[in-house]
Amino acid sequence: MHMHKFSKQAGAPEVVSATAEPAANFLSRLKAGFAEISSRQILKLILLALGLLVWYPIYSRLDPFSRWVAYDLLRITPGSHLGESVSFFFLDIPKVFMLLLLIVWAVGVIRSFFTPEHTRAILAGKREFLGHALAGALGVVTPFCSCSAVPLFIGFMEAGIPLGVTFTFLITAPMVNEIALALLLAMFGWRIALLYMSTGLLIALFAGLVIGRLNMERQVEDWVYEIRMGKTPAHLQTLTWMGRIDYGFEQVREIVGRVWIYILLGIGAGAAIHGYIPAGMMAKYMGKAWWSVPAVVLFGVPWYSNAAGVIPIVEALMGKGAALGTTLAFMMSIIAISFPETVILRKVLKPKLIAVFISVVAVGIIIVGYLFNAVL
Repeated sequence: MHMHKFSKQAGAPEVVSATAEPAANFLSRLKAGFAEISSRQILKLILLALGLLVWYPIYSRLDPFSRWVAYDLLRITPGSHLGESVSFFFLDIPKVFMLLLLIVWAVGVIRSFFTPEHTRAILAGKREFLGHALAGALGVVTPFCSCSAVPLFIGFMEAGIPLGVTFTFLITAPMVNEIALALLLAMFGWRIALLYMSTGLLIALFAGLVIGRLNMERQVEDWVYEIRMGKTPAHLQTLTWMGRIDYGFEQVREIVGRVWIYILLGIGAGAAIHGYIPAGMMAKYMGKAWWSVPAVVLFGVPWYSNAAGVIPIVEALMGKGAALGTTLAFMMSIIAISFPETVILRKVLKPKLIAVFISVVAVGIIIVGYLFNAVL
């Protein structure tokens, strides 16, 4: 189909494609968008592009850098326990933080599309199994940590989302978020990253379905049903692309500023394990013995960390011969059912429901640990 425009000079009809005007409108909007970018924002984009260009060349040289620091700069004896620990520490410090800065920024840009209101709107009114599946998927792409558990729980209950679906989301979000997956992918490869994601989702679905079938809505604190969660701030609903890039940088400041101490502690623990703990000890106590998996789950519950903080420990444990299923069970127990998270959830849940939540998730983690120790 064509439409006619009349020339101003000769009055002859000018044939123009019907797709030309939408293309012209898009180009004009794009031009107007660039025109609105300030010189400061242009400088920020240039610095971002330069940072992305030099990121990989620097990252690829971290191993020789760590050895230079340990054995040349500090003059520690090569092959000694101290040398191995110091080399591990100065390898993982820049490696984890470089990965974290890049991943959190990219995730922040993605996260700007998934506000809590949007998440609730997607989950509300869905059939049971579809609701659990969507809750698990959204838990992966929305990096809400345990500190967000209370406001998210209130908002989901206020929106009429079933209790079991809510738990599926609250288990998946901290345990199988995209930051954890990207770190595992970069440090261990796609097989372990995929293994962790699939088993984490299965545990969350299993726990959500069980809790949903137990009809424990009365075990939620009464005041939760009387509170309405506030709306997402307007500036998060109308972000431009430049605003989303800035929001990514805000997430870097917020998340890295909150977790850096756990990362340092995790890398320090990983360095001690790497340098001083014999490989035979890890194979013995975190191997495939029948008691290893429940033991590490019980050991992991009192601790608190996030994926970024615990992954360096996992790296060291696996390097010393710990079994994969046992190590994954240890990691999941720290992230998903830690004691500090249960303290936070106590604000909205009664003790009986907290006990059921911990028990169901722990059983799921133990089953996964046994399964992968048997198969791999």
